[in-house]
Amino acid sequence: TFSDGEEALNFVLKNLNDKIELPDIILLDINMPIMDGFQFMEEFVKIKPKLGKKIVVYMVSSSVDPKDIERTKKISAISDYIIKPIEIEKLKAIIENL
Repeated sequence: TFSDGEEALNFVLKNLNDKIELPDIILLDINMPIMDGFQFMEEFVKIKPKLGKKIVVYMVSSSVDPKDIERTKKISAISDYIIKPIEIEKLKAIIENL
């Protein structure tokens, strides 16, 4: 768990080839301090080919703004857009799909 996108990105960069430390899934909020979800994804897409494992990314937000949803759909590294609050059934489905 990280408080902001920059902290999360630094962790991923530090552990590029560590399959144990790298997460299987990232639940990424749009609104975070220092580096928001979209800024994180701009950097994540650049390092994704260097990662030692596949990481599935979901954008999570309370925003129902069609612009946010469309912007998310344009980023191929994001699997889906989830509107908060996240229902337990949705989380179970995400985990089962791994």
